[in-house]
Amino acid sequence: MTATVHDVAILSDFRYPGGNSAAIAAEVRAQAEAGLRTVLVHVPSPHNRDGLPFSPRIAELLRDGLAELATPDATTHARLLVIRQPRIFTADLAVVPRVRADHTVMVVNQAPGDAADPKRYYDFAEVRDRVELYFGPDVEWLPISAPIRAQLPGLGGDDWHEIIDVTEWPVPARPRGDLPVIGRHGRADPVKWPRTADELLLAYPDRPDLRVRVLGGGEIATRLLGRRPANWEVLPFGAQQPLEFLHSLDFFVYFHDPDLVEAFGRTILEAMAAGVPAIIGEHFRPVFGDAALYSTPAGVEPLVRGLWADPGRYREVAARAREFVAARYGPASHLARLAERGAGARPAAHRAPGAARHGEPVPRTRPVLLLSDNGAGLGHLSRLMAIGRRLPETHPAVIATQSYGASVAHREGFLTEYLPSRAVLGMARQRWSAFLQSRLEHLVDLHRPAVVAVDSVPHDGIVAAAASRPDVTWVWVRRPMWRRGTGEEWIGRGAAFDGILEPGEFAAEADEGPTVADRAGVHAVDPIMLLDRADLVEPAQARAALGVAEGRPAALLQLGAGNINDIASPVARIAAHLREAGFQVLLAESMIATEPMPPLPGTEVIKVYPISRYLRGLDLVVSAAGYNSFHELLAFGVPAVFVPNRSTLLDDQLGRARFAAAAGAALCVEDPESDELDRVLSEAVRPEVREQLARRCAELGFGNGAGAAARWLAGLAAENVGA
Repeated sequence: MTATVHDVAILSDFRYPGGNSAAIAAEVRAQAEAGLRTVLVHVPSPHNRDGLPFSPRIAELLRDGLAELATPDATTHARLLVIRQPRIFTADLAVVPRVRADHTVMVVNQAPGDAADPKRYYDFAEVRDRVELYFGPDVEWLPISAPIRAQLPGLGGDDWHEIIDVTEWPVPARPRGDLPVIGRHGRADPVKWPRTADELLLAYPDRPDLRVRVLGGGEIATRLLGRRPANWEVLPFGAQQPLEFLHSLDFFVYFHDPDLVEAFGRTILEAMAAGVPAIIGEHFRPVFGDAALYSTPAGVEPLVRGLWADPGRYREVAARAREFVAARYGPASHLARLAERGAGARPAAHRAPGAARHGEPVPRTRPVLLLSDNGAGLGHLSRLMAIGRRLPETHPAVIATQSYGASVAHREGFLTEYLPSRAVLGMARQRWSAFLQSRLEHLVDLHRPAVVAVDSVPHDGIVAAAASRPDVTWVWVRRPMWRRGTGEEWIGRGAAFDGILEPGEFAAEADEGPTVADRAGVHAVDPIMLLDRADLVEPAQARAALGVAEGRPAALLQLGAGNINDIASPVARIAAHLREAGFQVLLAESMIATEPMPPLPGTEVIKVYPISRYLRGLDLVVSAAGYNSFHELLAFGVPAVFVPNRSTLLDDQLGRARFAAAAGAALCVEDPESDELDRVLSEAVRPEVREQLARRCAELGFGNGAGAAARWLAGLAAENVGA
């Protein structure tokens, strides 16, 4: 009988209650979503007492079938073995697990000691000798973070950092409280707290106008103080789930004993993912960059009060941290490192230059690298995913995005690379251009694409990268319908590309932008949409998925992504009008919203992607007139009221919405702050008006150009490979 070969085997002691189990659970879930098979190999650690159960996180993985538990008396076969927690090997193992793997990684996720005793927890040389005795001399030793690398400078490779999926840590839409709430959570360990009572009260002040909440380890703090301050609420470890607890905080504050070498800071990562600003010590900067707030315990209270007094700045800090976490520590980064070690779906064409073995030729299967611009929404990225999902197997898509929707592309099944935008990095334009060029050149060298397709304006760094890699075919995916008098500076840069692909535009006759006079040699296709009509679910199924009540009309509001607070007033007016007309009102919150959703009583927030899959379950959509939503609503025959966003720099949403209204395919509100809004909505809620709009949409008959775009790019790729 052929032995089962798992993609990943994870060896550890699964009884640890804290960060070790949380990190393993996050990796297993990412592997399961990517279709990889995981087996867990349990090895008891000598410093964990007998009789401890598996961590609830690990038990849940096994119960849900996301991983298997290795049988102790059988040999486990895997493409990659990942070993976590060096303290398991502080003594000889009573039973050595039988694991056969093509590649083995030892993740050093705890420092050997602290400032007072460098070998307090283990002797690295002894651990290394045992691991190599049991698993061979070719083990790859990787630290979990820069602080561990600093203690063990001989370790090579990149950090095997922890990961988190921010979609599992949603930001709550809760009202702001009267007093700021600061807090922390974690297992009970004295070294996890400040050493003195004075520092403890500086970090977690005893003030009547502040609240402090502690989940786990609070008894250590109160013992040090000799009392529990009146403004403190102390909960035992495990009394609440971390996400539920974090939703009750406004600030996450974490300071520990100065001798402790914190390996990573899992609880900090979780707080930032949940949209809670983190105030931590400067020594964490190598791990969390500029996304956290750095201070000493004495600086906590001024930071809290200053940020609490400036809600806009507070939202900015929270959003920046969440974006940073999604980009640097998202599941895509983990899948990439698995693939590099032979445990992923990455084809041979994705190996870095020079990776071909035994004289094998460069593969003729080469990908298409799709580069998405940054922005508050998913428009650029969705267009590229529409093309990418239709590319042939000989030229699969690799998506590189400046958007913090990288996790969306990953969940949609794409190999994804992240390119931080200039705003995220806080760089001057010239420096960021150099960074962008360098990063693009690296991605081209890494993935060896036959074609790079850029859905963005051609920034300096993009143009420079195209010039430096002339053996790759460079294509500009250039959307039409720019605003009149804008963007001319970009048009001349089209010469830097080998071709220009232009998605179609229903409102092309109203296009007054600079692309109209620059159509020579441009390859045009029909409007590009992520889904085809056949991909939409049936009305009853869609209504059930969206939670629409039976027998009641439903309206969806999608007036922007990432900037919903800027349009809170018209959103509230629209929602109130529709509710008065008997509609169930749904609000589409972008999965990458940069700010918490303001409370809208009677309005349900829908967090799905792509929401277009469920359009048949809706009776009306009130939408911005961005390229993607505009064409999806018309193509799928959904009655729509367009409220154009006039703040866009290039996109002529007003012209697009006006044209649709003139064609009788939709209604348009040009000024949502005027009486026009109520007048148009009064028309839209009438069944006969919506029926007429749906009939008119059905008469338009434009198709989806995503397939044609994919075929054209694949043809260019084939020409490049065959050249």
